Amino acid sequence: MTTTTTVPSVGAGQETNPLKGLLAYGQSPWMDYIRRDLLTSGELSRYIDNDGLRGMTSNPAIFEKAITGSKLYNDILSSPEAKKLTAKGLFEKIAIRDVQDACDIFKPVYSSSKRRDGYVSLEVSPNLASDTKATIEEARRLWGAVARPNVMIKVPGTPEGLPAIRQLLEEGININITLLFAQSAYEKVAEAFLAALEARAAKGQDISHIASVASFFVSRIDSLVDSKIDEKLKKANASQKALLESIRGKVAIANARLTYKKYQELFGGPRWKALAAKGAQTQRLLWASTSTKNPNYRDVLYVEELIGADTVDTIPPATFDAFRDHGKLRPSLTEDVEGAGKTMAGLEKAGISMKEVTEKLLEDGVKLFADAFTTLLAATGKSAGVRA
Repeated sequence: MTTTTTVPSVGAGQETNPLKGLLAYGQSPWMDYIRRDLLTSGELSRYIDNDGLRGMTSNPAIFEKAITGSKLYNDILSSPEAKKLTAKGLFEKIAIRDVQDACDIFKPVYSSSKRRDGYVSLEVSPNLASDTKATIEEARRLWGAVARPNVMIKVPGTPEGLPAIRQLLEEGININITLLFAQSAYEKVAEAFLAALEARAAKGQDISHIASVASFFVSRIDSLVDSKIDEKLKKANASQKALLESIRGKVAIANARLTYKKYQELFGGPRWKALAAKGAQTQRLLWASTSTKNPNYRDVLYVEELIGADTVDTIPPATFDAFRDHGKLRPSLTEDVEGAGKTMAGLEKAGISMKEVTEKLLEDGVKLFADAFTTLLAATGKSAGVRA
């Protein structure tokens, strides 16, 4: 494990900036946010320079807030061309411009990291989550429209998304696989990545430029598990209560640590080494949903507890600021992996099915993004006076 180094501070009274400190542990901080003024004001460049920001992710909910919560996009919404577009066409015009501009700002990071970082993600329509063919077509179209080597197209890790992910990676498109909750789903995604690179290599095609992250969601797991614990506590005896309380707030981190162990196995064996010899980069785990939903938990809990080599953490702005202010650094991701296994065993003993939890979260996640997308298109269309 890489040791920490002293990094210049951006905050008064601090010896180091914890956000920059993440880099010393091999973790890249990305921001889970995009908005026009972040790009045009120079603020994004300051995050890169002062905080070591290495990339950016977006999703329909983020764009919905950016577009409906500001007047920053009126130049497009009120343009004569807007009347000729559908609401989706209008949204894509807005989103593609933002993503292109963000990619350009991150280009020096992309170059200096030798294509390891500096990526900006744009998601296919969440309404296509169960349609493999349409997902492939839209991902190709968005990839071509953005036309930047450091864009990643986000595809949900649904059963129908998996063959799309496999195909798109083989075509040389950078893919961010989103909405991963279960270790079993992650393993399928990693397999798709490895198989895609092997297929390209077998055809003599370059594999050194292909980048991919597997976005593994964290805090939402504890939110759902904790609600199930609260239900069970109503009828639990003393020993059952002790068991239930012992796993509260621990399942998401345990699940992530065990998944990282699997990552180390998958990308440490001979199969991977053969691809690495041809210039391939690992498909890193990216920790998503890292804001703390429960006010009783430390506000930087999911950042502090998942610091480890060769990973990404995409952090929403409020958590980003909080971690800069009072985040504590340590190589936490590989700590007490045995204890993580015991936590997951305790969950099962308590009568809570992790399979049911992760399936529900995937279903809810797709619906959440689809609902945000519907709201976004309705609001965008209304603002420009065009059809949805």
